Amino acid sequence: MWLLLVLGVILVAIGLIWTLQGLNVLAGSAMSGSPVWGTIGPIVLIVGVVLIIVAVVRRRRNSGARQQ
Repeated sequence: MWLLLVLGVILVAIGLIWTLQGLNVLAGSAMSGSPVWGTIGPIVLIVGVVLIIVAVVRRRRNSGARQQ
């Protein structure tokens, strides 16, 4: 579960950076202003959010089973 959570947080951060670079908000990179990164970034961000949700749901499910 921790692995999914950490991986999800990393993917959210990377996806956010790539999105901002693709939209030319963060300049100074070869990726800045590139529509490819403006498309890939949100996809990576969404995958990261899904991994975080899966990790949280699994953790709650496992902690609920331990209490019973």
